[in-house]
Amino acid sequence: MKLQQEELRHRLMALGFEEVRFARLADVPAAGLTDWLGRGFQADMTWMERTAAKRLDPRLVLPGARSVIMLGVNYWPGKEGERGQSTAGSPVWARYTRYEDYHDTFKPALVTAGRVIEEFFGVRGTDYRYYADTGPVLERGWAERAGLGFLGKNGMLISRRFGNWLLLAAILTRVELEADGPLRARIRSLATGGRTGLLCGKCVRCIAACPTQAIPEPGLIDARRCISYQTIENKGMIPRELRRGVGEHIYGCDVCLEVCPWNRFARAGRRLLLAARFEITALTLRELLELTATRFAEVFRRTPIKRLRLTGLLRNACVVAGNVAVQAGTTHDLVAPLRRLAEHPAPIVRAHAVWAVQQITGAEATELLAAARANETDPVVTAEYEAVGRLPGAGES
Repeated sequence: MKLQQEELRHRLMALGFEEVRFARLADVPAAGLTDWLGRGFQADMTWMERTAAKRLDPRLVLPGARSVIMLGVNYWPGKEGERGQSTAGSPVWARYTRYEDYHDTFKPALVTAGRVIEEFFGVRGTDYRYYADTGPVLERGWAERAGLGFLGKNGMLISRRFGNWLLLAAILTRVELEADGPLRARIRSLATGGRTGLLCGKCVRCIAACPTQAIPEPGLIDARRCISYQTIENKGMIPRELRRGVGEHIYGCDVCLEVCPWNRFARAGRRLLLAARFEITALTLRELLELTATRFAEVFRRTPIKRLRLTGLLRNACVVAGNVAVQAGTTHDLVAPLRRLAEHPAPIVRAHAVWAVQQITGAEATELLAAARANETDPVVTAEYEAVGRLPGAGES
């Protein structure tokens, strides 16, 4: 079996996966997930609650499942993909968005991986299921058990070979495979007895660096305060108290990943299963504020951003505009497109445009937005106007 598994590992790596590790399925500790849900840290991601039992017991996903094959793809883009991200005032995109949607680009390799499993073990297509962040599977938990890395204090899987830059996929199977086993600490045992932060030592850079203080405890992320949640999963209003913390992040956030010292080992991935779309980072904030539905579909086709839809991206662009041009005054070149967005058909866009104009122009926002305000009836948007009226100067939130 061991030789057969090594050959399987080799075949799957040849498909483009840079990590292939095996774990035996067993009950996973429920405390972490139930505590996270109990605190309401999932925000309105209700599917996390609905699928909690399946996440804790993969045999509810695939009856008779015995093993999981964990797959990792290194998506750190190297110096080429980093260009343009450090320009002051430029929208900042989460690194994985600089490729076509990995859920789609992974699928052909996962289909082939399934056929390889059938070939090696004489099983049928009903004897395994694969997921790439799309099913009720605790990918990071199983990746930790399989030894792809350890769970960091930022709640992410950290690889000793690739830092924080692994995209994960999982194959549940009824085949009984020998487990690779988790990493072992090369440092003293943690006082807590848990495995979170196993190789973090005393480092808390990720916790300290979070712009919205979304990591209240090591390994626990409060989605309600997380920039990634607010700019991607949240389909409603971004809370006023968090908007300044969003900064220049237009889609997702990598701050708690970027500051991790383990990234010194990161190197550019093979990208066999990724299709680069680095040109997205060249889009200016004004171009984003002036996107039409046609242009949005053209630019973001096949990317993760397409799921946000145009209204979500415009909402985010308004918040970024208010932050990068704060107190710049009425002549700033972002004011004109924001004033137009204050009359956009979608209330969520209008509301955030109103906020952004106030951030940039201060007390003059009332006059600049008078025409749009006269026609406004939506209570969510009128609440933003009322907030503008209460704020005496620019830059206050």
